[in-house]
Amino acid sequence: MSNAVSALGHASFDGFAKVREIGPLGMISLRAKPDVPGLADAIMAAVGTSVPAMRQIETAGERAAGWMSPDEYLLILPYGETDAALAKIASVLKGQHHLAVTLSDARAVFRIEGAKADQVLSKLSPVDFATLGPKELRRTRAAQVAAAFWRDGDGFSLVCFRSVAAYVMGLLSHSAMPGSALD
Repeated sequence: MSNAVSALGHASFDGFAKVREIGPLGMISLRAKPDVPGLADAIMAAVGTSVPAMRQIETAGERAAGWMSPDEYLLILPYGETDAALAKIASVLKGQHHLAVTLSDARAVFRIEGAKADQVLSKLSPVDFATLGPKELRRTRAAQVAAAFWRDGDGFSLVCFRSVAAYVMGLLSHSAMPGSALD
């Protein structure tokens, strides 16, 4: 296995909120209908969480399972553990209709931290942050690109396609710049 590298070399920006690229992380897309026998056991075996409810994310330390659509879950875990997690999923769901693939190298992950982290994202996404729940995962847009984000500690984690990582870092940095609207 080659050495994993983050999309932007762990780029960061300090403004009225801190923005940093935190990859690489292990990510698996698990496609299965919610009534597939063994789904809960497969997610528990892969990342140690329960099946997330609609638009929710379940976390267990550095592992998580997020609801992405009625038949899709995003599993997040340490980068080097995806092969073992895929094997566990395959074993638990053997004979059941499902698809599990590694997305790790196709995604970029950012952290937006600080008391005004929600203001950075509110400039880019049509989300009412006052009503965003503590375990809610929002799949939306950051300006013109697809993104998903959720509250995480004192800020938010955001996932986007790796191919637009530099653009998203620019958006987040500009939005966190002191003197920009809403800060």
